[in-house]
Amino acid sequence: MQRLAAIAAFGGLVALSAGVWIYTQQSASGDPYEQCRATRIAGGADQIGGPFTLLNKSGEEVTDKDVITKPSLVYFGYTFCPDVCPFDTARNAEAIDVLTERGYDVNPVFISVDPERDTPEVVGEFAELIHDKMIGLTGTPEQVKAASQAYRTYYNKQKDGDPEYYLVDHSTFTYLVLPEVGFVDFFRREVTPEQMADRTACFIDAS
Repeated sequence: MQRLAAIAAFGGLVALSAGVWIYTQQSASGDPYEQCRATRIAGGADQIGGPFTLLNKSGEEVTDKDVITKPSLVYFGYTFCPDVCPFDTARNAEAIDVLTERGYDVNPVFISVDPERDTPEVVGEFAELIHDKMIGLTGTPEQVKAASQAYRTYYNKQKDGDPEYYLVDHSTFTYLVLPEVGFVDFFRREVTPEQMADRTACFIDAS
């Protein structure tokens, strides 16, 4: 609760979640991770993920190769998000702690979809507040758009209201990405930290 209370200070108003091109169904045979999946990706897992170039908390350009050096839980959101992002990222942080207790080394990654307000310093501070292992990333509008498109995420800045305290509608999935493999699965908001840890561990063990 203390973690959620601290993160909530970054909130603005309310963010709406939107879907990405993903649907749920039984795992397909022949999948090396079949025993781990609770969902299947429309068109296959290789339809999601890919190279990106963004800015870290120091303002340095980093690529996906620099960031995804170990199994990672990747989330797209923004630091001014009032409730959705704080709860989702806190859940992800709890899953990281569960995995650590079980002997798995996994990084949480937060990618901002609000480059106008989320400077490297702001994102870095937000990420460190959530978890000491979390990697916070932002970028130019073009860099953020490219990363979002690679992961088939949705975001849209609302144009109504105060121009300083605007909201950003965005999708709310968390992506499991493995180094040298890429995207393998996603987690919906209702998945618990323990369920996320169980499935993540299964993918790591099967790699």
